Amino acid sequence: MNYLKISISALLFTVLLASCKHHEEARKPISRASGSFMKKSADRNKKLVATEESTIKKIIKSNPKVKYIASKKGYWYTYEERNITDTLKPKKGDIAYFNLEVKDIKGNIIYSEADLGPQTYYVDKQDIMMGLRDGIKLMHKNETVTFLFPSHIAYGYHGDNKKIGTNQSLICTVSLRNFVTEGAPKTANPAVQTPKPAVTKPVTTETKKDTLNP
Repeated sequence: MNYLKISISALLFTVLLASCKHHEEARKPISRASGSFMKKSADRNKKLVATEESTIKKIIKSNPKVKYIASKKGYWYTYEERNITDTLKPKKGDIAYFNLEVKDIKGNIIYSEADLGPQTYYVDKQDIMMGLRDGIKLMHKNETVTFLFPSHIAYGYHGDNKKIGTNQSLICTVSLRNFVTEGAPKTANPAVQTPKPAVTKPVTTETKKDTLNP
């Protein structure tokens, strides 16, 4: 009887051990496949970024009269209109008012300013294109800047599900009309520039005649 119990116990232990070994071996191909997939994906992304940056650099090289600045975030920009008198730039919590035009990398318009209308952006508090999120904070009021954005800091793999496709580099022209601190008085539209005061004409003592009633 004891021999039978020992035999049954040994058999159960052998089955359990074989089962555990089988499960351990089954996990290895999944792990290797997952690592291989991630490596291939990373390699594809590197090649994509390199290809897009090469295209952008060719555009810059083909326009030697236009001065482009390379940002630390991996995009390039040039000033169309520059404001060298102001020192302030939009910061987190400010409300930026701007106009935007979006083109593909060949210069074809995707969205015009008229299509998009006036833009309002709460700096670093809204989910917008990564490149614009950073680029707007480089600008002064009343400046117009053209940005060259690779797709990884534009709309990436998914595009915008409308007119911007997969992995599409973009040319974005931004005109920053104004920006104000969040919570500032809203007695007037801060996006509208304050008009210049009218020139005061000197007072004259001469009395003008009414041409209708002399």
